[in-house]
Amino acid sequence: MPRALNRKELKLRKLTHISIHHQTTGAANNRPTWDNQIEFLMSCIATSVGLGNVWRFPFVAYQNGGGAFLIPYIIVLILIGKPMYYLETVLGQFSSSNCVKMWALSPAMAGTGFVQTLGAFYLVSYYVALIALCLYYLAMSFQNPLPWAVCDPSWVDCVPSGESVNISSIGGNATSSAELYFTQTVLRQSDGIHNGIGVPLWDLTLSLFISWLIIYVIVARGVKSSGKAAYFLALFPYVVMIILLIRAVTLPGAANGILFFVTPVWSRILEVRVWYAAITQVFFSLSVCSGTLIMFSSYNKFGQNVYRDSMIVTTLDTFTSLISGITIFGVLGNLAYELNYDDVSQVVGSGGASLAFISYPDAIAKSPFVPQLFSVLFFLMMATLGVGSGVALISTINSVLLDAFPSVPVALMSGGLCTSLFLVGLIYVTPGGQYILELVDNYGGTFMRLFAAITETIGIFWIYGLENLCIDIEYMLGKKTSFFWRICWALITPILMIIVFFYALITTERLIFGENYVYPEGAYIAGYVLQYVGIALVPLFIFKALWKYRSSSFIETVKRAFHKKPIYGPRDENKRESWKQFRQEAKLTRQAKRKNWFYHIIIVLFKGYSYRKIGTK
Repeated sequence: MPRALNRKELKLRKLTHISIHHQTTGAANNRPTWDNQIEFLMSCIATSVGLGNVWRFPFVAYQNGGGAFLIPYIIVLILIGKPMYYLETVLGQFSSSNCVKMWALSPAMAGTGFVQTLGAFYLVSYYVALIALCLYYLAMSFQNPLPWAVCDPSWVDCVPSGESVNISSIGGNATSSAELYFTQTVLRQSDGIHNGIGVPLWDLTLSLFISWLIIYVIVARGVKSSGKAAYFLALFPYVVMIILLIRAVTLPGAANGILFFVTPVWSRILEVRVWYAAITQVFFSLSVCSGTLIMFSSYNKFGQNVYRDSMIVTTLDTFTSLISGITIFGVLGNLAYELNYDDVSQVVGSGGASLAFISYPDAIAKSPFVPQLFSVLFFLMMATLGVGSGVALISTINSVLLDAFPSVPVALMSGGLCTSLFLVGLIYVTPGGQYILELVDNYGGTFMRLFAAITETIGIFWIYGLENLCIDIEYMLGKKTSFFWRICWALITPILMIIVFFYALITTERLIFGENYVYPEGAYIAGYVLQYVGIALVPLFIFKALWKYRSSSFIETVKRAFHKKPIYGPRDENKRESWKQFRQEAKLTRQAKRKNWFYHIIIVLFKGYSYRKIGTK
């Protein structure tokens, strides 16, 4: 009996060695890389700086205390946003793997990667529908006058947006032509979805097809094509943004709008819902826990300074959000001035899509200086921002599929994925499409990603081990991990996210569309299915791993399921051997210096052990 067991062990070791050799040599040689590190940086900027910076951040800030919201937002950015961003770029670069295969560091937690991939699928399915709306408005922007600046004869109680008229002074149910154009002409929006969502609208379907075609052309050759496109996708929006900023701050009444945006409502700063809004905005804006950052950094060279890149992108993203807020509310301040409103809140609207497709077009229509020019610039910028994020989300899903089916050509996989998502996206270009978009965004968006972020930090810092990760970083980048990152990763970041997660779970109310539309019961059930199917993937893969690695001892089963696989580590075989040696020396150092568990935890949290430095670049 003992002899048979030894043979099995020898056979297992032999098979493991063959598997490791295949994955660390063949895979390393075949995996594409960026042509230069600037492509990675530009791709991250194009991903993180998206539509959410332009229409979501200003309205979320306004809703949650104006200038007072900026304080929790900056705190959350520093304590959660930056640590999570840096963490994910490190994980992707070190393992050269996507958000699923990276979990070779703890196989039982692989469900986290699938949650992130599913979240990317949900997000990109409706995100491209927003790009389609931007392209539609872009095409209409060349008309004179702008089609939303005038009233259609069939519209009742319509006030032309091209004229400076105070709607409130008219009385009745007067509505701006910009709002009626968006709901009646563009969306042909139904009164609800109790009787179905209707059939896809041909013009929006065409815009959706063009949007997906643009994305396909960019991702068809993987990083070789998306890396080149990233220069334009990252830089062009800033050119337009600066032009619009200069124009916005020079408009009459702009100062009132900007002050309205930044004036703090201090009573709101201690409300938990404000902090929840800050966390959700950071997640949405930086694209953390969507799998994109891990995917992009997996194409880096092993020694690239992702610490520097992470700090650049996260800082630039916040700067962009502030610029967008000042620009948007400067325009809204001018709109209030033109309409003789006493309060800017009267022209803010309901946020979200209405801010991008009603309030801003309404303001553009009133511009005396070539409104068509500013309309073209604005919607071209919006479409470019959307394409940048859409490319990243599609590439994330693509990387998971291509690693699972390596024999399928990139162009074919990309074509199949884009076609499938185009067909799914037809739901959003129906008369009831906005109702479905709101539902998917609410239930399939941030809440699920927040859960994935919590399980990600638990799996890495509490299971794989904080000190093990810091050793990996020291080997890869040649720098020790400071106290700030250690304390955030191990305690502050996960604890804050857990608190906010349970707050959201307890206080969540049923979604209401607009001001008072209540969805049919089946829609709420579908929303909960979207949300909890994703969350269920984590325990499902834990049970799967426990079954796969089962043994006669439950403790041994748990150890096997959660312990890193032999294939985890640098893909280059020489670096892998050097890394293993470095880890072994680090382990011996810890054993020699550790006095007790309490001493060990304090050292790990505050400074880490001192190890021999090995250059790996």
